[in-house]
Amino acid sequence: MIRTLIAAAVLVAFCLPGGAIADANLQTLFQREQTSLASMPERHIKSLLNVSKPRARVRPEAAAFTQGWLDSQPEAQGDEQWRCLAEALYFEARGETVKGQFAVAEVIMNRVKSARFPTTLCGVIKQGTGRRYQCQFTYTCDGHKDVIAEPQAFRQVAKVARAVIDGLTGGLTGGATHYHTTAVRPSWARTYTQTARIGVHLFYRNASYVTASN
Repeated sequence: MIRTLIAAAVLVAFCLPGGAIADANLQTLFQREQTSLASMPERHIKSLLNVSKPRARVRPEAAAFTQGWLDSQPEAQGDEQWRCLAEALYFEARGETVKGQFAVAEVIMNRVKSARFPTTLCGVIKQGTGRRYQCQFTYTCDGHKDVIAEPQAFRQVAKVARAVIDGLTGGLTGGATHYHTTAVRPSWARTYTQTARIGVHLFYRNASYVTASN
């Protein structure tokens, strides 16, 4: 079927409006094209037909979570959900490595996928906000004004947020939904399973449930 369609296309290219081959030279050339087509492997023909299709977006491997890779990404933009995630990464992880920032973003995304948390990024990040030190992310309820004083750091975490929202994940935290820095030891950490340590953050998952991604 594929050969028939290509042969028909070639014939149209060589024919005059009336359906006749233009001259003897073109007729010889057409016959050569038919012969070449007949000997061509089927898989090669299919590859020719697909050559103009856009390639699927290739997601970088976890090893690409480097400063060089992040610097090569375009300036990030997005909607309210992107902004919420970018701000969370700024206040929670701007001093971390690129891999550490992706790990924190992964935890937030894991919460979105879990039935135990709100279903949007902003919902997860602002959960409990309004009750002093009773929120999920301290910067949203510590009483201090959220000021982005380091624009370069924000541009970096904004790229991380954009990549994670676009689907870049690396399984960095083993499905973790909680984390804390090595400077503290919250009581809940004793009942959760530690899944990873990246930079100054320890990551945990409640053994009684997993996220939708797992």
